[in-house]
Amino acid sequence: MKHLVLVRHAKSSWKDPETEDHERPLSKRGEHDAPFMAKIFRDKKMDVDLMVSSTAVRALATAREFARKLDIKKGKILRVSELYLADPEDIMDYIRNLDDDYKTVMLFGHNPGFTTVANTLGNEPIDNIPTCGIVSIDFPVHSWKDAEKGIGIVRFKEFPKMYFKDAED
Repeated sequence: MKHLVLVRHAKSSWKDPETEDHERPLSKRGEHDAPFMAKIFRDKKMDVDLMVSSTAVRALATAREFARKLDIKKGKILRVSELYLADPEDIMDYIRNLDDDYKTVMLFGHNPGFTTVANTLGNEPIDNIPTCGIVSIDFPVHSWKDAEKGIGIVRFKEFPKMYFKDAED
């Protein structure tokens, strides 16, 4: 069995319109949601073998909050530039090429790619993975290369708006 956890980065700041997209930090909302959602995930008691993040500041900041709550050293987060605004097929290729020694992998990245991948691999339709949303998908396979369309089973979905009425997508 393989487990994939997709985490869309927390809400980013648009305070400074001159900031390049890749360099945008978390907004106040993102700084609130990331540790909160990390705790929600921690309470699921899943062991994480690998954390992989887009190199975007907002994705890395989200991954670091999760690492902190999970007692994983932030230096253990693999940074992959190809995940920055990656298209779904590139994300799927990345997943299929993961080392089979990893049972549970968390990816931190962006939409629309993450929502498309969740819908391609999982058995439950998801309209949109909102900022700091988590989707966990189980695969009844022994190798990541066999993680194919429609064979994944969505174990859980957790979105900030499930806990906060004023949460945004």
